[in-house]
Amino acid sequence: MSTLIVQLPAQPRLAAVHADTPAARPTPEYDWVLSTDAATSAGQAHGRCGVAQLPRAQSLVAVLPADDAGWHLITAPKAPAARLRMALAGMLEEQLLEDEQDVHLAASPSLKAGEPAWVASVGKAWLKAQLEALEATGLTVDRVVPAWAPTGAPAAHVYREATVEGDAGLRLAWRDDAGAVVLPLHSDAARALLTQPGTDTPSTWTASPDAAEAASQVAGHAVAARSNADSLLAATQTDWNLRQFDLAPQHRGSRALRDNARRFWNDTAWRPVRLGLAVLLGVQLIGANVWAWQQRQAVTERKLAVTALLQTTFPQVRAVIDAPVQMQKELDLLRTLAGKPGDTDLEPLLYAAEAAWPPSRGPADALKYEPGRLTLNSTGWSPAEVEGLRERLRALGLSLDTEPGKFTLYKGKAQP
Repeated sequence: MSTLIVQLPAQPRLAAVHADTPAARPTPEYDWVLSTDAATSAGQAHGRCGVAQLPRAQSLVAVLPADDAGWHLITAPKAPAARLRMALAGMLEEQLLEDEQDVHLAASPSLKAGEPAWVASVGKAWLKAQLEALEATGLTVDRVVPAWAPTGAPAAHVYREATVEGDAGLRLAWRDDAGAVVLPLHSDAARALLTQPGTDTPSTWTASPDAAEAASQVAGHAVAARSNADSLLAATQTDWNLRQFDLAPQHRGSRALRDNARRFWNDTAWRPVRLGLAVLLGVQLIGANVWAWQQRQAVTERKLAVTALLQTTFPQVRAVIDAPVQMQKELDLLRTLAGKPGDTDLEPLLYAAEAAWPPSRGPADALKYEPGRLTLNSTGWSPAEVEGLRERLRALGLSLDTEPGKFTLYKGKAQP
């Protein structure tokens, strides 16, 4: 799966914020690496461009500059996920340099209640603006990872801050068991850190190519240069994701579904499954069409058989529009000519009423017949007697509608 790794620009310092208005700030350019799950930048595409020119990939990871995150070691609180942000803010209230609502907090991925855990603090407005700038062009930032975190083996990295000229721009990123810190390389604080008794000297020193010589002088031995692309790739190897709480990606369920679908359609490992599904879909489609054709043929044959039966039995019928209806009409005409009553004529309905009428009831007060329906007037029936009459008529294939003092018999489905 391809991953686009983008280096976020450094957060403007206080002096720069007052010096420039938002409209006057130049559009930033981003260092980027297009990774295909490799650990080094060898063979990987990389470059620097504006956000509109960034290449597309299946996943996008933004890397936070090393000195733009503050780190705080706490004992993880026992709080539900919905209230974890509030709990963290309460524990760090005295350590934060800004108002709590202006700071974005992110907990360690290994956070467990009651155990020591690291919490990152970042300027919320600045980070939110960076995410909006990247996603305004249709990109989706899946993760935000720190370039330098307090988790991992002790290490030191020297690099040059692009916005500061000369040796003043050299920075020392330090990590040991006490945490992570970024200091000016030639500052008193950095010298004190390097010479402090008991300080674990990192076994791993790296430096950006333009700071390798200065790093070697401080470390006392040759320091391997590491390209910016390799530094970006190394930052993504941790489990950190600063997109938490109110900066968490929206619609995570649909995004996960979209990412899985994208991985399914693009990863070579899923190619046999995709091919099998395509073959299965094709077979199902062909089978459905064949079955539908067979059903249409069967229906057509039955219609032709009914039409042939009608025209054979009643040769006088020339035009066949609805064979079952026309056949019933012809049968009714033959029965009428023969003087035989139909199922819904008066005589069969009277016979059925007589058979179902309870012996305890006297004759009906009146009767009325209309085609297919016989209405009998009789009063003083109990609900049990009415239900018994209905059941007996149902056994004879008739339905019963009731009104106060009135019963209507007919052949068909009873009214609700």
